[in-house]
Amino acid sequence: MNLQAHKIFISIFLLTGLFNNFLFANDIDTSKVKNGNNFLDSEIEKFAEDSINIDINNKKVHLHGNAKIKYKNTTITAAYIMIDWTENTIFATSIKDSIDKDIGLPILTENKSSFKAKEITYNFKSKKSYVKQISTKEGDGYILGKIVKKMEDDVLYFKKGDYTTCDADKPHYSIRSNKIKVIPGEKIITGPAYLTFFSIPTPLIFPFGYFPNNTKQSSGLIIPSYGESQELGFFLKNGGYYLPINEKADLTLKGDVYSKGSWNIKTNLNYKKRYNYSGSLNLSFANMMNSEKGFPDYNLKRDFFIRWKHSQDAKTNPNLQVSANVNAGSSTFHRNNLSNTNDYLSNTFQSNISLRKKWANTPFNLSSNLRHSQNTQSKIINLSVPEISLNMNRIFPFKKQVSKNLWYEKIGLRYTMSAKNDISIADSLLFTNQSLSKFRNGIKHTIPINTSLKIFNYLTLSPSINFTERWYFSQIKKNWDGNSVITDTIRNFTRAHEYNISSSLNTKIYGLVQFKKGKIKAIRHVLTPNLSFSYKPDFSKEKYNYYEEVQINNDGDKVLYSIMENGIYGSPSKGESGNINLNINNVFEMKIKSKKDTSRSEKKIKILESLNISTSYNLLKDSLNLSNINLNARTRILKVLDINFSSTYDPYITNNEKNNNINILEINKNNRIARLKNLNTSIGLNINDKSFNTKNSDDNRSFIEIPWDLRFNYNLIYNKGYNSAKFADTTQSLNFSGNIKITDKWKLGFRSGYDFDSKDLTYTSIDIYRDLHCWELMFNYIPFGFQRSYTLTIQVKAPSLRDLKYERKRDWFSPDYN
Repeated sequence: MNLQAHKIFISIFLLTGLFNNFLFANDIDTSKVKNGNNFLDSEIEKFAEDSINIDINNKKVHLHGNAKIKYKNTTITAAYIMIDWTENTIFATSIKDSIDKDIGLPILTENKSSFKAKEITYNFKSKKSYVKQISTKEGDGYILGKIVKKMEDDVLYFKKGDYTTCDADKPHYSIRSNKIKVIPGEKIITGPAYLTFFSIPTPLIFPFGYFPNNTKQSSGLIIPSYGESQELGFFLKNGGYYLPINEKADLTLKGDVYSKGSWNIKTNLNYKKRYNYSGSLNLSFANMMNSEKGFPDYNLKRDFFIRWKHSQDAKTNPNLQVSANVNAGSSTFHRNNLSNTNDYLSNTFQSNISLRKKWANTPFNLSSNLRHSQNTQSKIINLSVPEISLNMNRIFPFKKQVSKNLWYEKIGLRYTMSAKNDISIADSLLFTNQSLSKFRNGIKHTIPINTSLKIFNYLTLSPSINFTERWYFSQIKKNWDGNSVITDTIRNFTRAHEYNISSSLNTKIYGLVQFKKGKIKAIRHVLTPNLSFSYKPDFSKEKYNYYEEVQINNDGDKVLYSIMENGIYGSPSKGESGNINLNINNVFEMKIKSKKDTSRSEKKIKILESLNISTSYNLLKDSLNLSNINLNARTRILKVLDINFSSTYDPYITNNEKNNNINILEINKNNRIARLKNLNTSIGLNINDKSFNTKNSDDNRSFIEIPWDLRFNYNLIYNKGYNSAKFADTTQSLNFSGNIKITDKWKLGFRSGYDFDSKDLTYTSIDIYRDLHCWELMFNYIPFGFQRSYTLTIQVKAPSLRDLKYERKRDWFSPDYN
């Protein structure tokens, strides 16, 4: 095949047009020639792999074999193209191959849109097209049509067309209509239409079709899902309206309606300013009703919930940052409104609105927070409004510009001023007059001064002194009225200071055992002992005026109490202490030969990531000088099993009748070092198909080729306290979840747990997913419990047709009206 490529500019066409008019002037019927001339205002580029034939008599140009025409911003490619200068048209079509299959289908590209067809007739004067058997992509969908007219404004008119989001050669489904109008980049409109599966019509008929095709956001209705609730009746859920306010914000309004009178309203506002800030605000209000007014079982519960997230781009102002994460509402909202699983299983919600300010070229920074937390079980709300902290980063006041690294040059100090205004109250009393008297507030100043010194190159000595001062705006006064102790609050400014000094000495000791044979090369033990001493004066002495005495019974017995007993930052400590503290941390590592590396490289494995033992001895205490012994351990096995262990041991025997200790050591009485007081163990197993990558030597394939993951979490809390063993409190919990991709199309997921007290399964959820190419099937089943329900959804994947779905819901839950 000879390759010919021709690029003919406007001058050639002008000469050709003049030559043809001159040569055949006597044969032309001038009544059929339009006024004006046939001159073009731009060049035409032509290309063909096989041949280009010019028919001067009929004023036509024929292009054969991967032909291409380009005129202005219009490009046409096809197996065969013909230019007709008489009609000012370009005709493009495919050809048949040896097996009678169409090849070289015409493709017309104009501006940013393009489509494929069997035949295209294009008028390069009017820019109109007549197309047969078209296939074009609009947004995330495809339009197929038998006969199409393309107007000069790029609007397409289809006769007998299909709209689908399926990219298969033969679409699995489509919305079919005799009339379709396409405005590229804006919308697709159809006349009466019906749904087809594999070109088979269904009885699902639409009076018209409207499909937004705008890259910009557009407003529209949100189609609700329907179902039935055993307690609330039939329902329509998540129906509403979407409104794009502008390029920076959009608003979604949704609602739920139940046949027995309950309803729910949800609004969601999203906003974003590029390179500045972004966030979302979600407000929900629910009116949950059971039975009807006048009936004895009638109940009404109103719930609300607020979510607000706001973040600021750090580049906007590195020295000033504002952020928000608010989660607040009525305690029963997520129980009565079947929201996501994590919200339902959580019994605490927290919020924080923060402002952080830095002053450039200074050590100072400011942090201000509005904090909130609530427990949905106890219905207690904690607020910090506000919480302010002014910090000075560590400075070295004695360090010279040309440092000689002298010991006093390493002395550093920091400063922190903290202020709080807190309240902890039942949610039902939050907005009452009673809540105003429940606020606790105060200011605390702390100045730590410390340094570090090297001794004999192996020991590190770190002395420090800490100053603390508290400011309160009230204090308490206790009096005995003959029957009980009466506590009064006195509103006046109260200040108190305290200090302590300490010094620590630490080092690292390495132990190594090497093996000449076997896979294990060596075992290393890293021992990090830390010995410290701290001293704190007795600030309950009369000279400080921080403590007073109060009579507590008719016998005249008196006790000391702090006038800042209810202070938010506590009060100066009572009792002099001189503690010797011991902390020993251990790390065990093993070095083995690496299987993957043939160069005999070695691999490190941690046997124990941490084994920590700590205790202290108070030199100035008259009895019970030893503190509890704390033992903590942490390790990870084969990168899949995490084990954490912590425990507390009491070195003194206990008085079970009075629930206190006796100044007798366990080793002297019971021949044991200490008595177990409490322990906490957590075991987490996280495995997946990549955790076991053992190869089959026969076919060199992985034994496990199905993607999956499995997670187990077990927790044990044992608390004996001062009581005998039969009164020990033990709490156990087990949670497990997993996912498996059975095939490329099928996925299965589950989550559950086990309650050791009730000896039954906890919240359980099963999820099944099936990829149906352009559709998807999702099934969620909660077999028992308060949220017992199932949801079956079959929907189109593409966002533009997400409301084309079948959804079946059923639940058996009843609202909590308490």
